[in-house]
Amino acid sequence: MIHRRMQQFWRSGKARPTARIWGPALLISAAALLATPWLIGPRCPNHVVIATGSPDGAYYDFANQYRLLLAKQGITVDVLATKGSVENSERLSRGTDNVSLALIQGGISPKGDTDHLESLASLYLEPVWVFCRSNEPVDDFEHLRGKRISIGPEGSGTREIAKRLLADNKMAPHASVNVECEIVDWGTHASVEGLKSGEIDAAFFVISPNSPIVHELLLADGIQLMNFRRAAAYRRRYPFLSSVTLPEGLIDFEKNIPSRDTVLLAPSANLVARDDLHHALVPLLLQTAEQVHESGGLLAFPESFPSPNFVDHPLNPTARRYFRSGPTLFYRYLPFWLAAWLDRVKILLLPLCTLLLPLLKVAPPVYRWRIRSKIFRWYRVLREVEQKLKDAGPETDFRTDMERLRNLEAELSEVSVPLSYMAEFYDLHLHIMLVQNKLQMHGQTTGNTGVRKAA
Repeated sequence: MIHRRMQQFWRSGKARPTARIWGPALLISAAALLATPWLIGPRCPNHVVIATGSPDGAYYDFANQYRLLLAKQGITVDVLATKGSVENSERLSRGTDNVSLALIQGGISPKGDTDHLESLASLYLEPVWVFCRSNEPVDDFEHLRGKRISIGPEGSGTREIAKRLLADNKMAPHASVNVECEIVDWGTHASVEGLKSGEIDAAFFVISPNSPIVHELLLADGIQLMNFRRAAAYRRRYPFLSSVTLPEGLIDFEKNIPSRDTVLLAPSANLVARDDLHHALVPLLLQTAEQVHESGGLLAFPESFPSPNFVDHPLNPTARRYFRSGPTLFYRYLPFWLAAWLDRVKILLLPLCTLLLPLLKVAPPVYRWRIRSKIFRWYRVLREVEQKLKDAGPETDFRTDMERLRNLEAELSEVSVPLSYMAEFYDLHLHIMLVQNKLQMHGQTTGNTGVRKAA
């Protein structure tokens, strides 16, 4: 029924003047929207791959939390297990397995080209825990000379930072066995068991203070947590490091663990992306990271993270704007897919408005001109008939003119005229009738049968 009425409306001719006036503006708008993909680049992807770490590590756990939250926004996340931060950095820089995101420990020395990597945020601080077999407090690496030390497996961020710290203390960690100490590359769980059994004398861990491993080793007899007495010196040498204090009794008040304030060095866990990551994903990723990390923890106050500080790579420009101004109105109040689309097309709004505003301004005058031009055209017909009548003789034939006037009346009955022009419209009707009456009177006066028959 609606379709039939639309057809009737169009066939009546009432829609045509409007279409002629507003059609160009609508066509230009439609063309701009159709050209959007070519003008503003590719659409936002709905699938990303993130490199993490071992399946029993914090990176893998956090990435799965991201996966669940992003799935609610229509983004599929593949969580890729790896050996650790070094491998993550290499995969990300090379684009291996379509990796576009990675969780990377601050301060590692990645291999390969890292010019295409950008930091989105630091997520939390990861303390360096050095546990030693000892019954006395340990506050320096001197205690580790000649010992058997686990520094983590190849490809892990723990191994990278352990090698740096040991090298600073002239303990030659680059050789598997040396006169200063014996280095082993055991994983996390093997290192824990080795410490408890006495197979190793010390082990490095870079893990969250909430990890059960930390609690287990702090509560174990005969195992001490190293206090970084010279933390300020390490911070000065390595800007990617922070120092945090583990207050006395924080882990267990009843057993007073740790038994003293303990200073730890702490790199940050960074969310890193390739520089070709679609910019529309950045606000969503940062909002997701806020949901996961902003509550803080034992060593960070709430809302301290995510942060633009403590990052190793240049900060992504969209992330910089996000931290400076927060999410845009689109991302704050609209579903992600709609916000991402509007974020893409907004760059067209200014030129489109620049183009459309003059059209919208011109359209009403043009419409008025078209109505007036029609009225003037009809009056031109009347003037021609009147001029002919003025110059007519007794035998002048007006049958054709009467037919023109009847056709003019029929045309007027099909025309839709705005209310503001109804006065002129009715004036035209009256003037047509007036000219018709003049023709009839001329016929009666002159006895011209042509006029009377036409009438």
